[in-house]
Amino acid sequence: MKREISMDTAELLYENWQGQFDTFSHMEFACAIPQSLFLISTLKENGLPNLCFHSWSCFGGDEGGYFAVMQNISHTSHTYENIVRDGEFCINFISADYYPNCIATIVDNSNDCDEFASGHFTPEKSVKVKVPHLKQAFMSLECQLACNVDLSRKGISSMIIGRVLHASIEEKYIEGVDLRYGQQGFMFNIHEPADFATGQLKDTHVAALEVLGSYPEMKNKPMK
Repeated sequence: MKREISMDTAELLYENWQGQFDTFSHMEFACAIPQSLFLISTLKENGLPNLCFHSWSCFGGDEGGYFAVMQNISHTSHTYENIVRDGEFCINFISADYYPNCIATIVDNSNDCDEFASGHFTPEKSVKVKVPHLKQAFMSLECQLACNVDLSRKGISSMIIGRVLHASIEEKYIEGVDLRYGQQGFMFNIHEPADFATGQLKDTHVAALEVLGSYPEMKNKPMK
């Protein structure tokens, strides 16, 4: 039997903090779809580096470009302010080993804070943008702002789309592709999945991929 969940079922769930279902749709927790976790680097107006631990994203494109599509960029955040002002940012993929470092950038994120320092990360000069990327990242994408859309039209958050201008990938992650898809590779967010039996939201979990097999029959198959 399937449970039917609509936009009218928020009353079946309990917020963990006041305003949680304003900041995030309750469907976020009802569906709890895993998504990659990464750090967005930008520069504050005073020139200090800013980091945002983020998920809610997808990546894709065609011959016209490759794009990073990021949802839920809060209008009250430094990250949103910096991207709108400067029109550029970097996306940094790191393994779950750095999860505590990422949390440290949330705890200490004042306007006068160097968030690379608060997270014990090392900045590296980017190729196409002024924003530095992370030395600790196994892959970094340098992006230029392409689109800023308030999908809900509530003035709460935006979908930010960045055109990827350049990628830096750690050599061993190119040569050993399996590294990207295990515990030392992409980190995933399982965001407070809802238990509809109790109405409670469970703890957020961090996950990594487990490769189950390959599909050689899909090689050289065009999309339809």
